[in-house]
Amino acid sequence: MDVVGNLLQGFALALSVDNLTACFVGVLIGTVVGVLPGIGPVGAMALLLPFSFGMDAGTSLILLAGIYYGAMYGGSTTSILINVPGEAASVVTCLDGYQMAKKGRAGAALAVAGIGSWVAGTVGVVFLMLFAPPLGKAALAFGPPEYFAISFVGMLLLSNLSGDSFVKSFLVFMLGMMISTIGIDVLTGFNRLSFGVLELTRGIEFLPCAMGLFGMAEVFAIAVQPYSVGEMIKVRFRELYPSREELKKSVWPIVRGSLIGFPIGLIPGPAAILSSLVSYRLEKGLSRRPEEFGKGAIEGVAGPESANNAASAGAMVPLLALGIPFAPATAVLLGGLMLHGVAPGPTFITGNAHLFWLVVASMYIGNFMLLVLNLPLVGFFASLTKVPPKILIPVVTAIMFVGAYSLNNSLFDIFMLLVFGLLGLAFKYMNYSATPLLVGLVLGPVFEKSLRQGLIMADGNFMFFLQRPISGTLLAVAALIVVWTAYGAIRKRGRIVTGE
Repeated sequence: MDVVGNLLQGFALALSVDNLTACFVGVLIGTVVGVLPGIGPVGAMALLLPFSFGMDAGTSLILLAGIYYGAMYGGSTTSILINVPGEAASVVTCLDGYQMAKKGRAGAALAVAGIGSWVAGTVGVVFLMLFAPPLGKAALAFGPPEYFAISFVGMLLLSNLSGDSFVKSFLVFMLGMMISTIGIDVLTGFNRLSFGVLELTRGIEFLPCAMGLFGMAEVFAIAVQPYSVGEMIKVRFRELYPSREELKKSVWPIVRGSLIGFPIGLIPGPAAILSSLVSYRLEKGLSRRPEEFGKGAIEGVAGPESANNAASAGAMVPLLALGIPFAPATAVLLGGLMLHGVAPGPTFITGNAHLFWLVVASMYIGNFMLLVLNLPLVGFFASLTKVPPKILIPVVTAIMFVGAYSLNNSLFDIFMLLVFGLLGLAFKYMNYSATPLLVGLVLGPVFEKSLRQGLIMADGNFMFFLQRPISGTLLAVAALIVVWTAYGAIRKRGRIVTGE
């Protein structure tokens, strides 16, 4: 009953004019930021941080948090309509969302993404409200061996995210891992693979890489061959919303994505990206029609979009319960709280109970606002597909250039955008999926850092990883995955030889 009473007090504070206005402005800006490729929630939050000085701590946190989880809603829009992830977490949505748009189901994909985001966001807030202190402590129990085991299992599961050939996908994944090693080594400070180029010492940014492999590659593909958008992405009014069959297919992926995303949000790193990748891989594995994934399966939109929204709620747990930001966006939130004289930590919930429950209540309200904002505008967003390429492509290219440049105010990032665009174009012609490269780029730093830290802890004895309960169990699961994959390959080869 204390939970219900505290939540009601939070709603009483959140329903004030100032807090409602801050919540609406935050989720609206977040949606716009998510829609526009290259402009991430971290940058928008950092830009608006000075404007929060005149607000009290609660109102400021509501505004910044609204931008954070609002961007997860909007990020799917450009992924579905023009194959450009508006936000890094929406990379996976490009795989099937864009294919649905080509088939005239852009509106259905956008509507399912909005519904899934609302359900997952609400479920995530419920978990945040009920389990923040114990889940925060559980996240702290993970050390380098556990993170190594998680990343190793992720490497095996996610390297073959799409595509028919495991070998081809794994090679692309390893290329992403290699690219992730470029720059200053965080453990030793040694400069690796920069070849005297100053800009490479900070490593390869994820956003130019993602925009290049997906968006710029599409621009190059349109430039080198005739392209018609009329018949391929025409959206009729009666097709703007999902059919009964599409909704039926989306229910369980939304539920599973919500349950998967929240615990992944407790893990340091790009949780929203990883949760969407894991959800996609799970839905493809459970599907009776796995061959449809990558060709317009609505489950490939519903699951990942739900997962990344749930992960954004999960990432709030270590911030509010422990004062530790596990994601770049929550680091900005932490800075905002500290500027207002509030120190998050283990005593935050007890010492600032009114602030904690205010944030929880505002997240309920914000998720409802996002649903009301997004579903009626599905037709508006879907109408963007009717814009001729000669108008749309230059606009998209300009936005990608501005987004890439704004990361570090450097022309080098635009150069990297073009390089990865050419690489993505080459992948298209060679029938390779670019997604495993992004997975390798994300998991690479976690894999390397946790492995080296774990070996330092164990004085070089790898058995230390197997002796710890959590990491040992995860590595055993990894061994089973390897055996199962090898067995499947041998069995498939045997069928080919015998002509079955």
